[in-house]
Amino acid sequence: MNITIFGSGYVGLVTAVCFADVGNDVLCVDVDARKVERLRAGDCPIYEPGLTELLRKNLNEGRLRFTTDAAEAVAHGLFQFIAVGTPPNEDGSADLQYVLEVARTIGTHMTDYRVVISKSTVPVGTADKVREAINGTLNARGAKLAFDVVSNPEFLKEGDALADFNKPDRVIIGSDSERATELMHSLYAPFNRNHDRLIVMDVRSSELTKYAANAMLATKISFMNELANLAEQIGADVEKVRIGMGADPRIGYHFIYPGCGYGGSCFPKDVKALVKSAADASFDAAILKAVEQVNNAQKTRLHAKLKTHLGSLKGKTIAIWGLAFKPRTDDMREAPSRTLIEAIWADGGRVRAYDPVAMDETRRIYGDRADLELAAGPLEAAEGADALVIVTEWRVFQSPNLDRLKQLLKNPIIVDGRNLYDPAFVRSAGFVYDCVGRPAVA
Repeated sequence: MNITIFGSGYVGLVTAVCFADVGNDVLCVDVDARKVERLRAGDCPIYEPGLTELLRKNLNEGRLRFTTDAAEAVAHGLFQFIAVGTPPNEDGSADLQYVLEVARTIGTHMTDYRVVISKSTVPVGTADKVREAINGTLNARGAKLAFDVVSNPEFLKEGDALADFNKPDRVIIGSDSERATELMHSLYAPFNRNHDRLIVMDVRSSELTKYAANAMLATKISFMNELANLAEQIGADVEKVRIGMGADPRIGYHFIYPGCGYGGSCFPKDVKALVKSAADASFDAAILKAVEQVNNAQKTRLHAKLKTHLGSLKGKTIAIWGLAFKPRTDDMREAPSRTLIEAIWADGGRVRAYDPVAMDETRRIYGDRADLELAAGPLEAAEGADALVIVTEWRVFQSPNLDRLKQLLKNPIIVDGRNLYDPAFVRSAGFVYDCVGRPAVA
């Protein structure tokens, strides 16, 4: 099938590569000419395990192309995916200007039937706005052309996006057209061979499903972080609580790990957008507001723990292990590391940090600063530091040489935002060990 994808960001690029890899002819369009040139050369602009290899394979085999020519893109694909950004406005609502701009572009250039598919995360009612934008443009042209608008939200985990796309738990299709629904079944057939994973519903329910899923996962994280903070106050161990909770099959073990707050491009933005959508509908989303408040507060906990052990941070150097918001990605949007780093700087401290893949992204965000040093490795980050803070649970941090680490640190203090280690074992190695939801040990 011929597929057009507007947007070559995280969602657009993964979608393009995976559809091409099962034999479709995919054309990806972007307004950024430099980015298009990089992609044509097989240079992947984002870090996602396996994505670069699959990009180059499908470029070389001729099933995947990139362009800045919108007219060419609209002419190419029966399926027109909209996978552009929906950044938050100041009031938390999703900014739909790029989505609607693509809709008008499709209306400007289409000459026959198209299935317009919203892959971007958008609030309920966006499909109606996309339909109105296309119709308005067609009317201005004096053209009477049939098209359908479908909601097809993405459920990709950063770090596992290729597996999520190729072996999805479910494929949500929001459609009010039998013709479009049948075409979507055909499009997803290669990913649907084991059993039927397509769930078809009305468009508005589909749009809400995406937000509801992310909000539920964010709620589980904030709930566990609130329990962790309570556990610290009353002398319980939240890790034992987590195991006891997770054994209940109605709860399960997924997304009940306490830590230093969620980040990334989805959960923070989507919770805010759902709260704003609720407010627009004159509904007070009290639980979602609390989820956001707990998460914002949790991101400050590591800084508070540091000050408990060191007092003033002025003139002190803090080693940080992990900068990305989660392992297997270089994404630092809303990352807890950023809250911590900026709080240390505000106190007059210095940061020496290491992350396996997010170093370039850190340089892009913060530039060159005298109070920021990016180390060559975990032990290099710790050398001479007044304390070590673990922010991201990369595998490389999970079994350190504690004897060597103690020699390198100026003070044997570890603040662990991900509960990677056994407190008694770290204590026996001579460390002050402060983690999340467990009694600090010295």
